[in-house]
Amino acid sequence: MTIPPVTLRATNDTSVTLSALEGRTVVFAYPRTGEPGKIGLVDDWDMIPGARGCTPQTCAFRDLFAELKAAGAAQVFGLSTQSNDYQIEMASRLHLPFPVLSDEALELTHALRLPTMSVAGLTLIKRLALVIDDARITHVFYPVFPPDRNAGD
Repeated sequence: MTIPPVTLRATNDTSVTLSALEGRTVVFAYPRTGEPGKIGLVDDWDMIPGARGCTPQTCAFRDLFAELKAAGAAQVFGLSTQSNDYQIEMASRLHLPFPVLSDEALELTHALRLPTMSVAGLTLIKRLALVIDDARITHVFYPVFPPDRNAGD
């Protein structure tokens, strides 16, 4: 499947069009990362299959970033439907060496028909990872479990 020409905001203050990127791109998607000091989206968040583990998944990609690059990934991105403003704070707090993309308007999610779940009136992307070579999806990791091992897959 070819990546559609959808442009998303990134935490490094750029706009990214995945379909325009050359080489291998790794995109890992997750429902949402938690916000320190704030109550969860719903009381039983950890009981929702696939919901728990977004921060550990993101940190695993951070920790294996150099290895992913050495293995041929020209770009690595996180992806969620959370706002770019929240993602900027999260990327800074977690010291991410890669940008996180916001699909808050669900443009890429709908265009690729990514699996989603609805929680507290929000549409969230289910956890997955895409390997994209020159704008073509060449591998999909879905479902992803456990989240913290996805980067090593």
